[in-house]
Amino acid sequence: MKMFVALVALVALVALSWSLPVSAGSIYSVYTKLTDCKTIQVFQESGASIKRCPGVAGHHLLVEDDDDRQSVTIVAPDGKRHPLRYWDVITGAFSNLGEKAEWRVMGTGKAMRPIALIVRVQAHENPDAPSERTSYLAVAKVAGGKICVTHRVANSRKANEEARRVADVSAGAACLD
Repeated sequence: MKMFVALVALVALVALSWSLPVSAGSIYSVYTKLTDCKTIQVFQESGASIKRCPGVAGHHLLVEDDDDRQSVTIVAPDGKRHPLRYWDVITGAFSNLGEKAEWRVMGTGKAMRPIALIVRVQAHENPDAPSERTSYLAVAKVAGGKICVTHRVANSRKANEEARRVADVSAGAACLD
């Protein structure tokens, strides 16, 4: 009977925690799909393109595809563009992006503000094995003054956790060159 009462109490506690709002100081993830993007520009001579993708808290993303390399530009609510230049700071190889962007945010509703962005970059770095890909998580700070890539997290069993950890403290990190 004691086990049953403990189980019922645990279930009630979990249900209560799901209904509580996130505290203003909590950092959590909001995902936007990079597959839900609208093509806004195609450059006929090169085949390059730009797609506008959803974001959070008034921000949105531009996915740039040029010479079989992809990158992201974060567009702030004021319209200012912040190119992340994955082809310079993550990999110079042919690359494509994962299906979603992970925004690390604080606050809720109108008080929500992004502090970092995590995007998977799949690079084709071995010309002898074109189907082989190297996966990186590109971490960009969105808070702290300058929006830029601060970390390149190599693929591992704990890559997602590592990317979130560095994203959550990225405001004070230096930009990758």
